[in-house]
Amino acid sequence: MKPLSPTDQLFLWLEKRQQPMHVGGLQLFSFPEDAPDDYVAQLADRLRQFTKVTPPFNQRLDYRFGQPVWEEDEHLDLEHHFRFEALPTPGRVRELLSFVSAEHSHLMDRERPLWEFHLIEGLGERQFAVYIKVHHALVDGVSAMRMVTRMLCQDTGERDMPPIWAMPPRPSRETEDGGPSLWRSVGHLLGESGKQLGTVPTVARELLRTINNARKDPAYSSIFHAPRCILNQKITGSRRFAAQSYELSRIKAVCKIYRTTVNDVVMAMCATALRSYLMNRDALPEKPLIAMVPVSLRRDDSSGGNQVGVILASLHTDVTSPVTRLMQIHEDVKAAKDRYAHMSPEEIINYTALTLAPAAFHLLTGMAPKWQTFNVVISNVPGPRETCYWNGATLDGMYPVSIAMDRLALNMTLTSYGDQVEFGLIGCRRTLPSLQRMLDYLEEALVELETAAGL
Repeated sequence: MKPLSPTDQLFLWLEKRQQPMHVGGLQLFSFPEDAPDDYVAQLADRLRQFTKVTPPFNQRLDYRFGQPVWEEDEHLDLEHHFRFEALPTPGRVRELLSFVSAEHSHLMDRERPLWEFHLIEGLGERQFAVYIKVHHALVDGVSAMRMVTRMLCQDTGERDMPPIWAMPPRPSRETEDGGPSLWRSVGHLLGESGKQLGTVPTVARELLRTINNARKDPAYSSIFHAPRCILNQKITGSRRFAAQSYELSRIKAVCKIYRTTVNDVVMAMCATALRSYLMNRDALPEKPLIAMVPVSLRRDDSSGGNQVGVILASLHTDVTSPVTRLMQIHEDVKAAKDRYAHMSPEEIINYTALTLAPAAFHLLTGMAPKWQTFNVVISNVPGPRETCYWNGATLDGMYPVSIAMDRLALNMTLTSYGDQVEFGLIGCRRTLPSLQRMLDYLEEALVELETAAGL
């Protein structure tokens, strides 16, 4: 039995019908060269043999003394979690994205472990797909990526590889009686409380500095007053998922010219795409949009729970020049990272919690529209750098599928894989019609920067 942290509990509190709180991932694979036409069906039969489910996939929610805990599910039904499905003809990427859009709209049963694994055949050109979704209370984006990466390998000849739910557990620090007891968990929580109290001086100092800067510099204070935008309406439970790959070499070439980071260029691409999308709907605010950018604080190889801080950055969507927009984003992000450089993970988390408290109140209640602190989430989750394989199949692409929320109708998440950058956009189907057009605008944004750089 393991108590949920306050951060993990938050994702349970936030969940409602129009606001599922699970994250997901879509992986595209090519058949091995020597594979028969029924390769995927044979793979499904092999996967069903992995009946021993390992943590955290064998854990379901329970409550002790009114508090949520993770407890092993002794009656886990693998058929509920592992699903072998086929796309409708003609089996294009369009049908695959529609399938993911529909599945990502559905809540998961809290009486069972909060994950699903979809093996999908019927994709043309001897390809198949895997779509995995896991509740955000169980994992954060970085830990989910680590789990998926552990499932893969760099050997094209390796077979009988386990799926994500049956990976051998990593050695645990808890060695007594096979795991943490209730009292050991209480002791751990008390220890964490001591850490939190120790952050007060640094957090107070940084918060005071932030407030003083906001008073002196209107541009600085704008990140605490995001403009009203169609991105920040109440949403429905229906989702639209759009995904696209971009060559990392193109982005790095722009970085080299302007001496920025890959993340800076990616954020500039997102900013320009949002500007184009909103302008075409006659809905671009005069003030610049503000992005919330999660930053991983994980300094070990653990995979459970959430260890994430946040920076706020202006996207400068009020600026006409794409190059000026890129350079201003670069300066803003650098300043935010410099602020965190001398802070511990606990201090960053508490500083983030205090600065975002008004935004959290508005997101939960909708009662304080003037406290709209950010308009969109842009998240970058590092992925594997080498070409990966799974049971002989080549991984062609991996696309993150994140969360849209009331008053936060769009989430732009990307990951790196080999020499590619993979974008996954998730949004409310009604609030943001024709979301797939955003992919065209992302390409146009990159071309604009390449053209300006003379590439």
